[in-house]
Amino acid sequence: MHIVVTGAAGFIGANIVKALNERGVENIIAVDNLAKADKFRNLVDCDIADYFHKDDFRAALGAGAFDGEIVAILHQGACSDTMASDGRYVMDNNYRYSLDLLGYCQSEAVPFIYASSAAVYGASDEFREDRSLEKPLNVYGYSKFLFDQAVRKHWDDNTAQVVGLRYFNVYGPRESHKARMASVAFHFFNQYRESGVVGLFEGSGGFAAGEQRRDFISVDDVVSVNMWFLENPDRSGIYNCGTGASQTFNEMAVATVNAVRSAEGGAAALSLEELVSSGVIKYIAFHEGLKEKYQSFTEADLTRLRECGYDAEFLDVEQGVERYVRWLLERQ
Repeated sequence: MHIVVTGAAGFIGANIVKALNERGVENIIAVDNLAKADKFRNLVDCDIADYFHKDDFRAALGAGAFDGEIVAILHQGACSDTMASDGRYVMDNNYRYSLDLLGYCQSEAVPFIYASSAAVYGASDEFREDRSLEKPLNVYGYSKFLFDQAVRKHWDDNTAQVVGLRYFNVYGPRESHKARMASVAFHFFNQYRESGVVGLFEGSGGFAAGEQRRDFISVDDVVSVNMWFLENPDRSGIYNCGTGASQTFNEMAVATVNAVRSAEGGAAALSLEELVSSGVIKYIAFHEGLKEKYQSFTEADLTRLRECGYDAEFLDVEQGVERYVRWLLERQ
């Protein structure tokens, strides 16, 4: 019997595989697309039973090759590029593929835990799991929104657990392959190590420079939420997966710089004012066309997640970034 993790060589998927290993689970079928081959590094320290290319797995699943062999699917595979322009690919990969997996799980009465996204909220200024607040701004957000809608239509027909997790701004280990789509924590770390300077955007949306706020969540917490639902198969629903407490980009930059300074030489923490006055933190103009599409505020409403029984505390930026920076430095 196997657990399937799709997107297994990706950011969140690889962290889930590692977490399963730490719980003694190695009967894992890893599914991904290694067209970007460097992602394999995310699985080097993980133990799996088998690997399938996404298309091969999809075909085998449809042919009944795994009937009776799968105990759960954690579906993390997706095109996560919010700037993607090939809508045909995004919709097939994020929507149709997800429908195929959901159909299999329901036919086999197998738990299905999948990655949704806070991108479904798009232009909204409220972040609660409510249809009236879902206003995606790009085809990535729309693909996630449309699948959430399909899931909602069939709640009463479900034969097994179905959980959608709307990830907010995730950062942490095993994301370097994401390049420009990696978290700001990753980019701030590299900017500071390479040049001693961190660049943040100027003000927008009524917020001063660097004071735009996002719900930054450590991938460690994202994995913990996934594992909790895997261990509680009687809980189903679509839930926000953030900390519930937004923090500023300035706070993220300060946390990153101070974590590097502390880890590399034990230097004392500096304030935002000190980092700005010394030129370590600088504010830059938005790239052309970005400011109009930029989300200046996100913050997950965790009411439903807490009501369903998940009561663990989340890492704040200072805690999560310090842990992440030490992980990065160990691997430089």
